[in-house]
Amino acid sequence: MQTTFTPEQLKDPTTARSNEILRTCVHCGFCTATCPTYQVLGDELDSPRGRIYLIKDMLETGRPADEKTVKHVDRCLSCLACMTTCPSGVHYMHLIDHAREYIEQTYERPMLERILRWTLARILPYPTRFRLALLGAKIGRPFGRLMPDARLRAMLEMAPTYIPPVSRNDDPQTFPAASKKMRVALMTGCAQKALNTDINDATIRVLTRLGAEVVVAEGAGCCGALTHHMGKSDESHLAAARNIRAWTAELNGAGLDAIVINTSGCGTTVKDYGHMFRENPTLAEDAQKVADIAKDISEVLIDLMPAETVQKTADGLRVAYHAACSLQHGQQIKTYPKDLLKRAGFTVLEPADSHLCCGSAGTYNLMQPEISGQLKTRKVHTLEALRPDIISAGNIGCMMQIGGATDVPIVHTVELLDWATGGPRPPALDRNRDTPAVPLLR
Repeated sequence: MQTTFTPEQLKDPTTARSNEILRTCVHCGFCTATCPTYQVLGDELDSPRGRIYLIKDMLETGRPADEKTVKHVDRCLSCLACMTTCPSGVHYMHLIDHAREYIEQTYERPMLERILRWTLARILPYPTRFRLALLGAKIGRPFGRLMPDARLRAMLEMAPTYIPPVSRNDDPQTFPAASKKMRVALMTGCAQKALNTDINDATIRVLTRLGAEVVVAEGAGCCGALTHHMGKSDESHLAAARNIRAWTAELNGAGLDAIVINTSGCGTTVKDYGHMFRENPTLAEDAQKVADIAKDISEVLIDLMPAETVQKTADGLRVAYHAACSLQHGQQIKTYPKDLLKRAGFTVLEPADSHLCCGSAGTYNLMQPEISGQLKTRKVHTLEALRPDIISAGNIGCMMQIGGATDVPIVHTVELLDWATGGPRPPALDRNRDTPAVPLLR
């Protein structure tokens, strides 16, 4: 694709990067076949190719974003299926991130939308605030149908009926390994700590059981992904910088073999820290070091978990594996979770549309509830068609999205692997959602 950026525009590193990306696109349209929004809406401008044209025009002219461009960019899930499909290697992720940042800086959204986005950015990355918001939403849920705006209704409908108590395992501390083979930092996250404490608990148990000393670093928190995908770069970079400093302190202290991440949406962002801070003279080197050792939990367990450790109780259970977009497309991790589940004795099933998004996508299910709802319905249908005993996923957003529309229990993959290697049966397999979980680790 030809571009016409001026030399002055290309002095900006972000614009220069977008120019590189745009010039790799050859208009082939392969991306339209795997784009969820194009599949649902059938509009060329709701495909990656169409959005690329809109973004190119907006950035080249230097004009403020207009309503049409904003509408179609906002409809992008950032599922990154187009990057997996693209034969030319177009790095769509960096381009759409730049577009969102540009929109945030140049476009004034309607008042209600500004309030909603501001509220989400001030609540979701902060576990205590999020817990309070969930309690409020739980109370207000019966009145959701009275809300005049679909996004407000979606926020109430997404609130879980069960909110777990705080897990003290998420506090800064070190968990010793049964027989130390490595030392890792666990990213405990933000929204996940409010929505589902079983995941981090299971992660700590299985890692320490299999030989990893686990440290929860002082000062680490939200990865910055939620605000990053809203175009709020200043806020996302502040969150990322806190993590970089926290993990660098551990790297320079007792050392780290990996930074383990069990929420794949966060993992995609942390692995991109080197790019995010490439122009920052203070943090660029440390950001790249952090990105280099960031690993999804499946990347660590594939080396730690031997097949002979499985419990017979896990044998034969039918597990429908949902491949989170941020894992299969964002991090290109496609086989490890399935291989581990098979190694643990489960029968692994995959839906026909395994490459397509469930519609969660961070805050997408709150800001674009109609499109998200269509994607959720399709995904749940294909998963239930497999007649599984359990649904497994590697991302809390997907778990909340799918779990709210099916009676099939859904758990994180690491919970099943913990169970298969000597841990307790995942509470979600038995729990009535209004029944408190039993403390599992301490």
